Amino acid sequence: MTGPAVQEKTAVSAEEKVRSRRQRRAAAYAEAASAGWKVWAIKIVALGVIDALALSAVIALAASAQWTPAVLVVAGVIAINVVYLVPGLLPAKYLTPGLVFLLIFQIFVVLYSGYVAFTNYGSGHNSTKDDAVQALLLQSQTRVADSPTFSVKVLEKDGKFFFLTTAPDSREPVIGGADRPLSAEPGITADGAPGFTTLDFAGVIAHQDEIAALSVPLSHDLNEGYLKTTDGSKAYLFTSSLKWDPKADTMTDAKTGVVYRDTGHGAFTAADGKALLPGWQVWVGGENFVRAFSDQSIRGPFFAVLLWTFAFAILSVATTFILGLFLAIVFNDPRMRSRKYYRVVMILPYAFPAFLSALVWAGLFNKDFGFINQVVLGGASIPWLTDPWLAKGAILIANLWLGFPYMFLVTTGALQSLPDDVVEAARVDGAGVWQTFRLIKFPLLLVAVAPLLIASFAFNFNNFGLIYLLTNGGPQFTGAGINVGSTDLLISMVYKVAFVGSERDYGLASAFSIIIFVLVAVISLIGFRQTKVLEDLN
Repeated sequence: MTGPAVQEKTAVSAEEKVRSRRQRRAAAYAEAASAGWKVWAIKIVALGVIDALALSAVIALAASAQWTPAVLVVAGVIAINVVYLVPGLLPAKYLTPGLVFLLIFQIFVVLYSGYVAFTNYGSGHNSTKDDAVQALLLQSQTRVADSPTFSVKVLEKDGKFFFLTTAPDSREPVIGGADRPLSAEPGITADGAPGFTTLDFAGVIAHQDEIAALSVPLSHDLNEGYLKTTDGSKAYLFTSSLKWDPKADTMTDAKTGVVYRDTGHGAFTAADGKALLPGWQVWVGGENFVRAFSDQSIRGPFFAVLLWTFAFAILSVATTFILGLFLAIVFNDPRMRSRKYYRVVMILPYAFPAFLSALVWAGLFNKDFGFINQVVLGGASIPWLTDPWLAKGAILIANLWLGFPYMFLVTTGALQSLPDDVVEAARVDGAGVWQTFRLIKFPLLLVAVAPLLIASFAFNFNNFGLIYLLTNGGPQFTGAGINVGSTDLLISMVYKVAFVGSERDYGLASAFSIIIFVLVAVISLIGFRQTKVLEDLN
């Protein structure tokens, strides 16, 4: 083929591609137009709601100087609008909702937990340094003995309250709030200011708690003090016993002379190690992981809980599988009559909500009036839920009741799916019932249910509901540096460290969460590899 002919053929091919692209675009527009104006109206309204919510979120994020999340929100909303406004892109239209929920409720949660694990975020360390300074100065306030009386009016704007008074030096009207020192406002008068609502006596009485708790700084120098009122008409000057020096970055106790410095750990700390709280959130690197394995008051309970978590998960899977398999073999025997009715009875514990069953078992194991002690054991007083070992046994019994129906259903289906010719061949070769089961049925059954056993192990490894409802993790360890008990699993321990008690350590809890994730991932990986080995052997 000559050169001009090749060029002509190439040009024709390129023209056909362009024509085909135009035809596809025209078909996409035609398809969109055929959907009708109603579909487009619904789409525009839905996108408008999404864009409005995103805009409000961006404004709030920008106001708090969180620029990275704001940019991500803007990029995500633009992508959503492109996907649903541009004709075509049909796969993306179906995938976008799932991807959005995946990003928000899975990936973001995982990434944020990972970030928190490397900070000191928790009780007393949950805000910025500026907020901590202001909180320290506020909580150590005392009224100045010779404080002048300030005549004030209480103003309200956007749900927040402000003081209208006169400046001590110039006697001009000024307005101040909890987040802004006293300052002039355009158009201000002795009776009010544009955009603000002046409260009358009834309004002050209706909000007296909020007004009494209001502290208004005199100036940007917080050491000058705050105005506080009890009746909404007269305010007095309060100063803090702590003196903040922003240049030296120190907080000094005026009464004792002790100087507290920023040591980089999120709190003003004295030379003897005493820290002023609240502090602020800072990056601590791997300190939380080091604490988990080096601090004896944390390490001892942590390893005890870790061992019990493995024991509970393994025993739960083993006992429920053995009992479920035994019942499946029994009720799979064709010689048994009315098998379907017995099977219905066997799955009843699985049909009831698990949290209700756990509460029922908690009542059955009650020491004073539980059915087991009072009826089964004839009035005994056995501390099923308060003794460490008995509580663990009670949890395993309750979990056996909750878990065996699932294994019964799984193994019943697996047994019924086994090839009859293999079993028949074993019988012809002279294998007995036990040999047939041990050498033929059980290996084939194990290949089928091994992934489900791994999934059951992962579920019981994080079986928070049963522990929380039955024992709440108790009885508690004595002398532990964290809020944890003898029957806590790792997941319930994380919950307690993060959300229970006065000392909540989100950073340490997030570090524990990462450790749990790694453990479950490694165990699952090993388990699936062993499943692959079983499949290769069969």
